[in-house]
Amino acid sequence: MPAESDSTGRRRAGEMSADPGGVEGPLSGYHHETYVFRLPAESAVGEGGRWKCREPRESLLWFDRRCFDSEERLLTELQGRIDNIPDLIEVEGTVLQRFIEGQTLGELHASDTTVPEKEFEQILTLFGQLVAVRPRTLLVKRRCERRDRAREGDSAGFLDRLICFTEDRVYGDNLPEYGDLFADLNLDSDSFKQLRKHVSGLRERPFCLLHADLHRENLIVDRDRRLWAIDWELAMFGDPLYDLATHLYLMRYPPEQERRMRERWWALVEGVRPGSSRGWQEDLPKLLDYKKAQSVFTDVIRTSQALRLAPAADPTAYRSLLRRASRTIWDVLSKGAYPLGVEEVPGVSAIEAALTRWLRARAGGAQGS
Repeated sequence: MPAESDSTGRRRAGEMSADPGGVEGPLSGYHHETYVFRLPAESAVGEGGRWKCREPRESLLWFDRRCFDSEERLLTELQGRIDNIPDLIEVEGTVLQRFIEGQTLGELHASDTTVPEKEFEQILTLFGQLVAVRPRTLLVKRRCERRDRAREGDSAGFLDRLICFTEDRVYGDNLPEYGDLFADLNLDSDSFKQLRKHVSGLRERPFCLLHADLHRENLIVDRDRRLWAIDWELAMFGDPLYDLATHLYLMRYPPEQERRMRERWWALVEGVRPGSSRGWQEDLPKLLDYKKAQSVFTDVIRTSQALRLAPAADPTAYRSLLRRASRTIWDVLSKGAYPLGVEEVPGVSAIEAALTRWLRARAGGAQGS
């Protein structure tokens, strides 16, 4: 990625901003480099708030399948159908999203803590609105070919295409770089055969719009305690139960609140569109296990990437970082081992040794020694 001062996104934001020196960013985020600013007072648009200028990050590894060609086009079509999503404007050929002033739900209520009732109810309202959006009612250009889309209601086919993406694009495409590390963690192509067996037999449910990334950092609470859903980059059409599974996996509710979310969700979506929760009690554990399995490959790659880029000037600090990374991988692998058919999960020390070998085998990897 270009240096911050030379970033195309920063330059563009500065050109449009009322105060080039007051541009905020880049904000944290995986998919985009994002800058926030106010438009000039004489601008005919964008009064009363700040706006986001975003540029896709270069050389980005995608761990999730994308459905829509343009997040901005999707948000435009969803205005009036989904409450509390960012407005959009076009300024000098650049589409800007309104910056939602507030704090993320995660800043206010960390993982494993209870979400307040007012915000909890708004999450349920969002799920109800998503289920009401059917594929044929949303005219937004899609990235995938029709032949690559599951038949309407074919939840098993929908999940199989997600598994194919993880197998081909996350595992397969990264084998030249991470193959030795995967092998040391007892992960290979047979893992996906085991995963398919484990999650087979999903019931059919009518497809709807999915946000597919609803977690505490993508939910913004404003000063009036309205809850705003941001980052629709991974939105897609598919099995509504997959959206619930992803949400539960990422949100990490306390057990009692997770139980309430499950029960409220099925009653809600059945009222909006009958059949949307069909077989949910049997199928939700399978979809949660897919998310655990998917996270194994995602977290191994992200964690090892971060280690490789970490400064090694202080050997003691670096060894501590290596140990934490090893524990992170052990934790995610332990959770995903069963659906992936991994019979023996390497211990933290064995994972640390595998990471060290992987780092040493690469340019700049000597810091792992």
